[in-house]
Amino acid sequence: MQRWKLTIEYKGCQFNGWQSQKDSSGIQDSIQSAIYKFSGETVKIYGAGRTDSGVHANGQVAHFDIERETNENEVREALNNYLRPDLIAIIKVDKVSNDFHARFSAKLRHYEYKIINRRQPLTLEKDLFWRVGKPLNIENMQKGANYLIGTHDFTTFRSINCQSKTAVKSLDSITINKEGEKIYFFFSAKSYLHNQIRSIVGSLKLVGEGKWNPEKINEILNSKERKECGPIAPSEGLYFKSVDY
Repeated sequence: MQRWKLTIEYKGCQFNGWQSQKDSSGIQDSIQSAIYKFSGETVKIYGAGRTDSGVHANGQVAHFDIERETNENEVREALNNYLRPDLIAIIKVDKVSNDFHARFSAKLRHYEYKIINRRQPLTLEKDLFWRVGKPLNIENMQKGANYLIGTHDFTTFRSINCQSKTAVKSLDSITINKEGEKIYFFFSAKSYLHNQIRSIVGSLKLVGEGKWNPEKINEILNSKERKECGPIAPSEGLYFKSVDY
């Protein structure tokens, strides 16, 4: 039995999230089906993290085990062939030891959130960015984000459907950059709560618009009240970028 590590890219708007679904609409379902068509073996793949419906990935990581004798190139080419026309691509395949686990071996997970700050509707970037019409103050958003770096109880930014045993998480970094009308949020942490990033971005947007001052982020964090959080940002702006092992 050989264990294989996959680095995966996908456009999330076509799927009902990463997790396997009863109607086979999850990204996990499509990849497991491709593995079966290639190897004739029914397997379960294990991802580094779940993504919701509409969320994209540049560097999702997963692993699976099969008995078939094969190699990295054959696995990559076969899976990409059977995944067509789904908007999923296996970017890289690595042979790994049996003690590697896509989820439990991860040290840091990196996400990116993308905003286009303009009044005009999106065309080429539709479903790939969140369009925000009001001008956003990047400096104030970064000041607000800085209150969230470190270890905190993130109950305020936690979905009511979150299954994590604790709301205490550590955010290693949050950086916000602007290139023209495009704004990029970068998050790094070992793990996250359900909807944590989208909840944070939605609150920081209010800071950027001037509806909240940066200190408001610290206030709502310390309140530990979900009702104090800003509106959750839409899924289409969020990307699973990469994983450190």
